[in-house]
Amino acid sequence: MTHCILIGAPVDEGQRRPGCLMGPAAYRVAGLGRTLTDMGHTVEDRGDVVPAPGRGQTCANSAVHHLPETIAWTEALAAAASTAMPDGLPIFMGGDHSLSLGTVAGVAAHADAAGRPLFVIWLDAHSDFHTPVTTTSGNLHGTPMAYAAGRDGFDPFPPFPAPVPGENICMFGIRSVDPAEHAALEETEITVNDMRVLDEQGIAAPLREFLDRVRAGNGMLHVSLDVDFLDPSIAPAVGTTVPGGTTFREAHLVCELLHESGLMTSLDLVELNPFLDDRGRTARLMVDLVGSLMGRKVFDRPTRAF
Repeated sequence: MTHCILIGAPVDEGQRRPGCLMGPAAYRVAGLGRTLTDMGHTVEDRGDVVPAPGRGQTCANSAVHHLPETIAWTEALAAAASTAMPDGLPIFMGGDHSLSLGTVAGVAAHADAAGRPLFVIWLDAHSDFHTPVTTTSGNLHGTPMAYAAGRDGFDPFPPFPAPVPGENICMFGIRSVDPAEHAALEETEITVNDMRVLDEQGIAAPLREFLDRVRAGNGMLHVSLDVDFLDPSIAPAVGTTVPGGTTFREAHLVCELLHESGLMTSLDLVELNPFLDDRGRTARLMVDLVGSLMGRKVFDRPTRAF
């Protein structure tokens, strides 16, 4: 049994397509808490984080938008994460992926204080390895992994508390990387298991290889699950759709293997835009994936009546 702490992060400022702020409510309506309690876990819903007002910070890159608001979210979510970590397994319900600027920072601070290394698995179509200096879109949801890895260019942000070494990061399911991100990733030890790797090697072997490293290092594992990790044919409710994502069974296998490892210590659920959904289809699928992350097996699933 795990004590699951639900934390809403209605962040909408990291990109330009409104709607992600409705994500936390959609997860609650889709039965995330009920799914967890039905599985025997305890659930504490701490409500939605409310950031302080932005303080007017600026960036030399004129493309960047909503910088003060994103920094305020980063500070508020870092505090919420570091507070929640000693009490159970925090599940951050987003919100666009810029929320991970804060959640990973808070989790990293906790891991550093505990004297354990932090590992991150990034389940996403995108590498999110831009900085506020390199982004051409100005969308800060494309920067969290660069911030966590300690890249330069984040001067307006709070210093990242304990940058995550490249060998402790695995990008999984990647299929859309900008040239500047690609060049920067080439200079790191980050594992990039893009869809070509998964097509050739399958899901299990690359994932188990990374999980073996986490276990050998006695690490804490932060899982960041973006809706666009999934193929848009099964998960349409995201503003950054990229064809060729994981299938229903591939995504569940990833989640089942993560659960079986027993290593996950925190979880992001990001980029759900209910405004783009089809009668809650994507929200229900994401809740179902959380069920797999928390221990539900294929043969445990009831047959639904239609």
